[in-house]
Amino acid sequence: MAPPMPRVRSRTRTALTTAAVAAVVAFGAVPPTHAAASPAPAFRDGFGLTHHADAMTERSDTDFTVTVTSAEVAGPHRIRVFLPDGYAAQPGRRWPVTYFLHGGGGSVDDSAAIPALRSDDMITVVPDGGLKGWYTDWVMQNTAVGAADWETFHLDQVVPFIDANLRTVPDRDHRAVAGVSMGGSGALHYAEARPDLFGHAASLSGGIDFAMAEVRAAVLATELNLTGAWCAVSSSSGSGSGTCTGYGPYVDSDAVFGSPYPVFDADRVWKAYDPAAPANLSRLTSTSVTLYTGDNDLIDVFTAAAANTVKARLDDLGIPSRLVAYGNGASLATTCDGGHNYGCWAPAFADWVPRVTAAFAAAS
Repeated sequence: MAPPMPRVRSRTRTALTTAAVAAVVAFGAVPPTHAAASPAPAFRDGFGLTHHADAMTERSDTDFTVTVTSAEVAGPHRIRVFLPDGYAAQPGRRWPVTYFLHGGGGSVDDSAAIPALRSDDMITVVPDGGLKGWYTDWVMQNTAVGAADWETFHLDQVVPFIDANLRTVPDRDHRAVAGVSMGGSGALHYAEARPDLFGHAASLSGGIDFAMAEVRAAVLATELNLTGAWCAVSSSSGSGSGTCTGYGPYVDSDAVFGSPYPVFDADRVWKAYDPAAPANLSRLTSTSVTLYTGDNDLIDVFTAAAANTVKARLDDLGIPSRLVAYGNGASLATTCDGGHNYGCWAPAFADWVPRVTAAFAAAS
């Protein structure tokens, strides 16, 4: 059978229309709180997103989740937001933004495992990336998960939606993207795809070298819903608790990026996306890039190899970057065993967030 042709992706920045929403529940089934000192900001529809106020979960006036729908991705999707404590008290002030991308099998509520994301120096936005969205527009749109244009959803809809509804500083010098595992791949890819949007990027234990067979195998495992170590530890709710529920419905092994086999250019979509490809890395000439990884389990031994490849290629291109290779975790934190888990990622963010917020401040 001939390999499927890549789906043509539209980059037209026109408004899209959508309808219908569904209510969502808060992380850990904690009931919504409506007794905050001041209400969470009101959100208006726009940029192809429909927001439903009745589905908002307010934990406080600085920690809430909105629900949106879009024609680009099937079903309702949540966006969790952490605001600085001074947001309501300083109505004339605008804030930089970091977008956090969760890992495979995870959700927006994994961000609760990273205290550093609740910073008084920036807004943190956590968009749903799907159980196996891989932060791209899928080749196949007729699978069991329906429409799956995740990249268009995030970059063409969520980012301008947030800028329109919150007091952000809407430029690349004050906008960062960071992620773990699957989200680490997405963070580097998004920074490459839209250098006009993101001036800062961080990938933590990301499968960022798509030429590696092990990384391609991880993508295939998510498509086929083969739960295992990647699922168990890339979700904060599943790490060590056995509650990871997998990657959602089975889809064709070519659904996300097309054929993974490097025969007669069948894997051309994989190569075009590959965050480690020199042509893609060359787009980061004015982007602050940070890579974190351990090397002490069956997953991070491969993410370490990928990070070293990316670092070497950035060096060859003359693009400054920072690699924090913490090995068995002893140099990072007592909670870190050098593996693929939030015990390492939380302290890594504790290292990165003050650095990126200082860069935000320097750009102001």
